[in-house]
Amino acid sequence: MIRILDITLKDLMQLLRDAKTFMFLLIMPVIFTFLFGYAFGGFSSGDSDSRLPVGFISQDDHWITDSLHDLLLKSEVIRLDENIFVSSADLEKQVADGDLAAVILVPDGYGRALLKDKAARLIVIADRNTSTWTTIEAELLTLTSRIDGAVRTATIIEQLDVEGIPFDYAFERSLSAWDEPPIGIEETTSLAVEKTSNQSGLTHTAPGMMLQFAIAGLLTAAQVIVSERKTRTLQRLLTTATSRVHIVLGHYLAIFLMIFTQFIILILFAQFILKVDYLRLPAATLLVAFSAALCISALGLLIGILARSEEQAIMFSLIPMFVFAGLGGAWVPLEVTGPAFQAIGHLSPVAWGMDGFENIVARGLGLNSVMLPAAALIGYAAVFFILAVERFRKVEL
Repeated sequence: MIRILDITLKDLMQLLRDAKTFMFLLIMPVIFTFLFGYAFGGFSSGDSDSRLPVGFISQDDHWITDSLHDLLLKSEVIRLDENIFVSSADLEKQVADGDLAAVILVPDGYGRALLKDKAARLIVIADRNTSTWTTIEAELLTLTSRIDGAVRTATIIEQLDVEGIPFDYAFERSLSAWDEPPIGIEETTSLAVEKTSNQSGLTHTAPGMMLQFAIAGLLTAAQVIVSERKTRTLQRLLTTATSRVHIVLGHYLAIFLMIFTQFIILILFAQFILKVDYLRLPAATLLVAFSAALCISALGLLIGILARSEEQAIMFSLIPMFVFAGLGGAWVPLEVTGPAFQAIGHLSPVAWGMDGFENIVARGLGLNSVMLPAAALIGYAAVFFILAVERFRKVEL
């Protein structure tokens, strides 16, 4: 055990002296997390108004018109764009230029006409050949029908001469009844999903870049093993009481500690700086990080043993990085691809790591949801480690 730890400590000291270690394991993941997160909207505030901008001019000074105006202000479809210094001609030009979706003009006498049960029409300027107009028209019909229904209800109550219920009160109560319907639908969302909804870009990008550059970081780890073989350090070790098993385990432990430490640092960075909620389930996050570190470390060990030169170590590190990261959904979520590509993508261990982390930070799932990804990663780790051991046994040093 002492010999294994000595080799591990020697590797770690050698890796920490190499600037490329910090670049690939910490600096590059942070930089690319910001770049990809910005590209996928992960830093947007989530406060943008998606309602359709509609100009509004009222030529009618009546309290019924004021009620219609209040309904339009509360609309979830229309956003009133009001400016008392802009004429109807100016607003019409804005519609033509595409700056406004429509213009609503309330003519003089609109409110009085409704009270007298006469035809009351709004003037709307819009391009009627677009789907936007269909949406605005439906919203206007809904809101004006509410006003008309409230007027009719209040008129009937007034004609019945119900004591203590004046017209104004009946109108307001009828109108407010739309806000409190007898039957309603309540939509609830998982608290975890709700917390991450505005960070959807980062909940994908943060684990993706972390996994991708963990593989890239194997470049320096693999070069350590190659360098030992070239300088005949391994041969000298074997002349001592150190066996090949000690050498393999020592190198593997060093790579594992390096990758696992990288995961912990980047997880804490994402948690407290980027607000990606890894610590919602600390045990689940730790399990996925531990399993991914086992897998990637075994891959690094295999690369180091297979490579015969530093150039091969670089090539053998970068090719898996691009292949596994691209197939595994580190760049683009596998959910947006077809079933066939998703199945192929899960041949990559990165896909299982992405599943585990995203189940925690993006999908709001529990500890059970990371068991399968963790098992798959451990399975890959076992395969890579066995291949590395078998290859090392046959290598002539």
